[in-house]
Amino acid sequence: MTKIIAVANQKGGVGKTTTSVNLAAALAIAENRVLLIDTDPQANASSGVGIQRGSLRRTLYHILATDELPQNVIHKTEIPFLHILPSDRNLIGAEVELVEVDNREFRLKEAIRTIQADYDFIIIDCPPSLGLLTLNALTAADSLLVPIQCEYYALEGVTELFDTLARIRRSLNPSLTIEGLLLTMYDERTNLSAAVAADLRDFYGNQVFEAVIPRNVRLAEAPSYGKPVILYDSKSRGAESYLQLAKEIMAHDKKSVRTGLERTAVGQAGDN
Repeated sequence: MTKIIAVANQKGGVGKTTTSVNLAAALAIAENRVLLIDTDPQANASSGVGIQRGSLRRTLYHILATDELPQNVIHKTEIPFLHILPSDRNLIGAEVELVEVDNREFRLKEAIRTIQADYDFIIIDCPPSLGLLTLNALTAADSLLVPIQCEYYALEGVTELFDTLARIRRSLNPSLTIEGLLLTMYDERTNLSAAVAADLRDFYGNQVFEAVIPRNVRLAEAPSYGKPVILYDSKSRGAESYLQLAKEIMAHDKKSVRTGLERTAVGQAGDN
């Protein structure tokens, strides 16, 4: 079964795109079939896997606004198991053009349905706002991964995000779950990072991933070369952290599938 994960946080600068690109790459290195969808008009996830700005005739904009087929827009990347559905600045116009369209929050979900069987994981990089593009991503997703920068303002943002999640569950996507909270930009030299991490783990428990993404020079440099960090420097702490995150998500996915099969089996036994 395909797992669709939206990477979102209403705060900017918390590592959403870095996480989307490097998690997708780490999952693909493990030979999962992965599609990375860039729903941010800044198109940083697209350039982060080697798509040159201005080089494409069709992007996610054409899928949302003109009913283009996803298979005509998806591109291969340097990693064999990783594909990208790219964005560009035209996507800004989609939010305006879709205002009067029926079921506008479901456009991405409907498009994904036609190709999701081709992938094991679909990772959606969201813009830093709760506009129509992010709503489309959260409506299409099975789960939400929340990158959280290790600072105290980030703690306030988590509460707002959970309120948003509750509203989306009520109105658009009742089955949306939390994949996990991911601590990013962790600086082990400061007491602040350790304190924020401890507070989050105390309050949210096992919803916080064990993997922690450190402040890392290689991680910051990789996008300028159009590469995920695992291709830029596979031995860096940034690469190792995202590989650990991918392992956690794969283990969680297997556990979820097993639990679902067990529930099915119990239900069938009850019917008998």
